[in-house]
Amino acid sequence: MVQSAAVSSEPLNVHEYEALAAAQIEPGALGYFAGGADDELTLRWNVEAFQAWRLRPRVLVDVESCSLATTVLGQELDLPVLVAPVAYQRVLHPDGEPGMARAVKAVGSIMCLSTFATATPEEVAETGASRWFQLYAFTDLGVRREIVARAREAGFTALVLTVDTPVLGRRERDLRTGFELPADMVVPLIGRGGMSPHAPSLLVSPSLVWADIAWLADESGLPVVLKGVLTAEDADLACEHGAAAIVVSNHGGRQLDGVSATIDVLPEVVEAVAGRIDVLVDGGVRRGTDVVKALALGARAVLVGRPPMWGLAVGGEAGARHVLELLRDEIDLALRLVGCTSVLDVPRDRVART
Repeated sequence: MVQSAAVSSEPLNVHEYEALAAAQIEPGALGYFAGGADDELTLRWNVEAFQAWRLRPRVLVDVESCSLATTVLGQELDLPVLVAPVAYQRVLHPDGEPGMARAVKAVGSIMCLSTFATATPEEVAETGASRWFQLYAFTDLGVRREIVARAREAGFTALVLTVDTPVLGRRERDLRTGFELPADMVVPLIGRGGMSPHAPSLLVSPSLVWADIAWLADESGLPVVLKGVLTAEDADLACEHGAAAIVVSNHGGRQLDGVSATIDVLPEVVEAVAGRIDVLVDGGVRRGTDVVKALALGARAVLVGRPPMWGLAVGGEAGARHVLELLRDEIDLALRLVGCTSVLDVPRDRVART
């Protein structure tokens, strides 16, 4: 692992991609993708909380070989980093969701496609990337069934049901800028463009309950992943009601401001699940060391949203792929330096709370 002395003209990490993206994205769009709810406390805590978990390296371990391969829902992956569902990706770059899917395919992981994508499920399926479909449960049951059937027919292998958005959080950056989607940018599953990015949320049911999980699994014939679990109590209920996996998530700090950072609640969720289903986590991941910390605390894998979006904004498909490759290389380095040879075996004693 000898580092080259060559000077790199490319961004070296997620933070540099974020700075480049912020300099070139229109202010309204930047506020939408970068912002959070209310005072944006949780938005900041998601990132800052990783700093309170310190790595505890073990030495004199043979780390000549190191594997980043894992499985999630029984599917083999080359990288324990999935791309989270993010809406309206063609606002950032014409490559949009298909470009993101190709980047994900290149690193051997999974892309989660948003209900509010600016590409059709079929377009993403054509890339051949492994794919999950993120679902907002629309109030109209017929529309809900149609979307689920379309995802299944397009070869999506799981449904990611977002459960933390019965109503939309108050995102003041968007209220301040009045950002709207370009008139010529259609959201295929909604059938229109030129609207507030939050307008489709009015179609989402505020009445979703635990009994709906089993219905959705039966209706779709697909495993259902619950995204937005933050407590041990809900983690236990998720297991009891047939969820195939859960994502510890606070919607990137965009829903209820003042809730804990996801890395801080991950341990209680993992303890409650007790190995019954896969536990994933998103929110605040910016470095490979963050991923290793999450793995040590019991996550099967992480999801990243904003980091690959900054890559997409800066360089399209190639930029998104480079961000994922940077995270891959950082994970590999961090694993070796904490004395681990596989993402499947990162002991709890490799991290400690300050």
